[in-house]
Amino acid sequence: MPPRYAYWTIILDGTATSFRAATREELVPTLHQLRRKAAKAELMWFARGRLWPSPIEAREAARRRPRARTAATGPKRDREWRPGGAHKDPRARFAKKKGSGSSPAARARRSKKAASQAAGRKRSPSDRPPRKR
Repeated sequence: MPPRYAYWTIILDGTATSFRAATREELVPTLHQLRRKAAKAELMWFARGRLWPSPIEAREAARRRPRARTAATGPKRDREWRPGGAHKDPRARFAKKKGSGSSPAARARRSKKAASQAAGRKRSPSDRPPRKR
């Protein structure tokens, strides 16, 4: 059986007891027995993490309380939305720039490679410049 989050409970000297029930009538005999020993025993409704005198008062308080914004009622978000301060894609700085082509060094490497392949020879390791150490 799933746990109940709204139930009647007996409060004895300001402390909750393990006596819990869905209906008030189930706890009334136990409450009368406890009142013989301790006059401060009382029956309270527990809902939403608080104790209430009755379920009606708990419902009224819930109606008066402003509701939190849910995803269904909130503003629509597009693909560019990001949580937090700046709404920028953190991966954008690694994206290739459009329209600028490539660097002059890259173009030179490609033209040199194309020229050597056009000549019909493969590039050998000796064609490479020495590495900087």
